[in-house]
Amino acid sequence: MKYVVIIGDGMADRPLKELGGKTPLQYARTDNMDRLASKGIIGSAHTIPEGMHPGSDIANLSILGYNPAEYYSGRAPLEAASIGVGLTETDVAYRCNLVTLKFNRDRTKALMEDYSSGHITTEESRELMQEVGRVLGSEQIRFYPGVSYRHLMVWANGSSDMECAPPHDILGKDIIDYLPVGHNEALLRQLMLDSVDLLEGHPVNRERVKNGLNPANSIWFWGQGKRPSIPSFEKKYGLKGALVSAVDLTKGLGIYAGFEILEVPGMTGYIDTNYQGKADEALRSLERADFVYIHVEAPDEAGHSGKCRDKVKAIEDFDRIVVGTVMEGVKRFGDHRILVMPDHPTPIELRTHSADPVPFIIYDSRSQRPEQDVVYDESILDRDGIMVVRDGYTLMDHFIREK
Repeated sequence: MKYVVIIGDGMADRPLKELGGKTPLQYARTDNMDRLASKGIIGSAHTIPEGMHPGSDIANLSILGYNPAEYYSGRAPLEAASIGVGLTETDVAYRCNLVTLKFNRDRTKALMEDYSSGHITTEESRELMQEVGRVLGSEQIRFYPGVSYRHLMVWANGSSDMECAPPHDILGKDIIDYLPVGHNEALLRQLMLDSVDLLEGHPVNRERVKNGLNPANSIWFWGQGKRPSIPSFEKKYGLKGALVSAVDLTKGLGIYAGFEILEVPGMTGYIDTNYQGKADEALRSLERADFVYIHVEAPDEAGHSGKCRDKVKAIEDFDRIVVGTVMEGVKRFGDHRILVMPDHPTPIELRTHSADPVPFIIYDSRSQRPEQDVVYDESILDRDGIMVVRDGYTLMDHFIREK
């Protein structure tokens, strides 16, 4: 038996006037997911435990079968694992975004204009982060470049009880109300302030402004935590696994779970990502693994950007290229199961995540059900007789262990 999990990050949404009252998932053409839904088990999963922040870290941890209330320790430590940064027991890792702040004329106020600096390229951001590390780094504070706007800061013997706001949650808002709050907050605030003076005049940003692109004119700290302790997926389920994702967070989860991390050229985490390469490499991994986790970030990024047409395109490409390729390619391995779902909704109207339940499909090649009159979208959540998984971390048990 081969197992494939396909995650369309943030794919679920809410009805939009510009789409005629439909959600992007309802509006998009999704022939492959519809076909799986018509022959498989459909249901609703609560991937975010009550009281926890609806982050991709918590949601994907839950989908992988780990109770976030027991195993979650923060987002940044997962990303540290992905980029090969080892953490001691006293290190605290922080996510370090390169963001665009919009200042007023006398520079007494700044709004969070863009959490991704216009989805800055990895090459540009690496140059900027190297300068940040050179000037602002110390024995206590170390900076590490990641992918696009997503980077890392490690604070030796640092504070982990800080209150920090994810930048994608405060778009258009005055940052003064969302700066780090907690023990030693002054250190983090000063680093963020110093980064503005350092970055605004950097040649990379001067060139971006010249070309009409948002400059990466500040760093932003959030998602902090210490090194987690997570049992391997193989020990938990008896399956050797692999994972493919453009996002360091998801890769880090895979590393802690003991998965082989698949590398694919052209993975960007946005709508221009290499969908085909992800699907092809995932299928190749099943020649040596029992389980593969395919994570596609593009719908989530479109949701954060508030671009419903981009989200529709991301969902259609996800369905046509990733889901379609896997559905056909996995047949050569014989018996198989496929799980398709979002990790959480990222509603266009909110431009951030919500904790609402998400629809899922479990397809089993050995027990295809008589075709149901159903399509794959959020309307599944309101149907009678569906499978309801209130503790999202138990869904993996249903997917793998139920006969």
